[in-house]
Amino acid sequence: MGPAAESPDAYIAALLGWQRKRCEMMRAAIMAAAPFDETIKWTNLVFMANGPCILIRAEEHRVLLGFWRGKRLREFDARIKASGKYELGNLVMTEGTEVTAEAVARLAAEAYRLNLELGNPARRT
Repeated sequence: MGPAAESPDAYIAALLGWQRKRCEMMRAAIMAAAPFDETIKWTNLVFMANGPCILIRAEEHRVLLGFWRGKRLREFDARIKASGKYELGNLVMTEGTEVTAEAVARLAAEAYRLNLELGNPARRT
C-alpha cells in the first residue's frame, strides 16, 4: 500500500471506498471485542495482546484480516487460510466478500483469549 501510516487513524484515513468502510467496521469490532493495543507494524494496522494478535492489511484490490493464531480459528470461519509454517492465518476479502461486525468480533475475542492463554506467538520455542 505504500509507506507506513504514522498512526492507526492515519492508516484508515488513507483508505478509500469499500476498503475504508470495511476496515473501519473491522477495526471497531476488534476494539470492542477485547482490550487490544493498536499500532502500525510492518506497514499494517496491528492489534496487540500479549504479543501480535490481529492485523488489517489493505492492498490494491483486497483486504486481509490476519491472525497470528489463525489456524486455530478456522473452526470459527473456514475461510481463514493457513499462511506460513507457524499458526498464521488470513481471511482474504474483496469488495463482494460478506463479513459482519459480529463475526469479526467473535474471531477477535477468540484470538485475544488464545494469546492470553498460550502466550506471545512471536516468541518461538
